[in-house]
Amino acid sequence: QVQLVESGGGLVQPGSSLRLSCAASGFTLDERPIGWFRQAPGKEREGVSSSTTAGDTYYTESVKGRFTISRDIAKNTVYLQMNSLKPADTANSWCAAAAPRARVGMARVRDYISWGQGTQVPVSA
Repeated sequence: QVQLVESGGGLVQPGSSLRLSCAASGFTLDERPIGWFRQAPGKEREGVSSSTTAGDTYYTESVKGRFTISRDIAKNTVYLQMNSLKPADTANSWCAAAAPRARVGMARVRDYISWGQGTQVPVSA
């Protein structure tokens, strides 16, 4: 019954901002680590950011200082605020949840067991 639904994707120009949302259901949001992943055309899926149950956050080096992960517990929603977007950020993006109270660091695919369906983020002029 665990479900994650991404929204907020869409065409954005380089230098602009976009906020992705991940609506969670079937579990209490703060029980599980949440990760954001993306896959660029021709590339492997990679971890972008993670938020742990201990309150720690992690970011892949290429997005540090530009992206921010956050949780709204009342809305059972996780966000990824993306600023100063670059064409290299073009990707399909997913949110995912790990097992309850799992200890994770930077987002790794193998740590996550529940996935959304994805939303596209094309960054182009």
